[in-house]
Amino acid sequence: MDLRAEIREFLRSRRARITPQEAGLPAYGGNRRVAGLRREEVAMLAGVSVDYYVRMERGSLAGASEGVLDALANALHLEDAERDHLYALARESGVSKGRRRKAAPPTVRPGVRQVLDAIGDAPAWVRNGRHDILAMNTLARALYAPVLASDPRRPANTTRFIYQHPEAARELFVDYDRIAQDAAAMLRLEAGRNPHDQELITLVGELSTQSELFRQRWASQDVRYHRSGRKRLRHPVVGLLDLDFEGMELPSEPGLNLNIYTAAEGTPTSDALKLLASWVADQDELLTEEAPART
Repeated sequence: MDLRAEIREFLRSRRARITPQEAGLPAYGGNRRVAGLRREEVAMLAGVSVDYYVRMERGSLAGASEGVLDALANALHLEDAERDHLYALARESGVSKGRRRKAAPPTVRPGVRQVLDAIGDAPAWVRNGRHDILAMNTLARALYAPVLASDPRRPANTTRFIYQHPEAARELFVDYDRIAQDAAAMLRLEAGRNPHDQELITLVGELSTQSELFRQRWASQDVRYHRSGRKRLRHPVVGLLDLDFEGMELPSEPGLNLNIYTAAEGTPTSDALKLLASWVADQDELLTEEAPART
């Protein structure tokens, strides 16, 4: 990816969304030729010269101090994910080729798989920053069966499913529009951390070519965390599920995230998860019984 272009478009998009009134500046009369703040207004709010800010917005963040980045983030009213994205872009601007961040491991260690299997009553899986699903427990495979069935390629990729199989994705994800927006925003956050990841570049190019919705979401420059919250799924076997999710990076495997879905005991979703687990057990038993007949 063109890192300078990423910086330029991100700063422009954040500057364009803030009005002078929101920034605490006087509301002068007359027509403004730009949406949002002018460059000189951002420079004033950040306490830097206009020339310096112009250089930053043209894609040059190399050498910017933490104090300058903090001031710029404050001036642009950046949220936590946006601040981290700005800092990541600045780090990558000053990193030589030999010091680039190591790619996340392509496979999951046996010890991590044991952890997944030990989580018996909740769907759990491990993904990388590209949203490739690298490992799942039995209940997660059942829950995400439509995702796994949509594409024979492995590892399965949830963002590819969302944008390349929109009908199936709309059926599975009740809040499809929000899910699609979040997926693109998380992918752009990863692009800031690893702009030279060739597989990520290929995935973004593939989605941009095949999905108008993804092109629109990607062009928004939005970035977002996906650490916790609620997710509603419409499962083909057990119906509507209103799940809590937690996502956390694995300390021993930088770049990999563990995701777990749960439901409060006694709720319809908790009962549905138990029903799904029972259905999976029945399917496994059926396959075991049929195995001798296939030999």
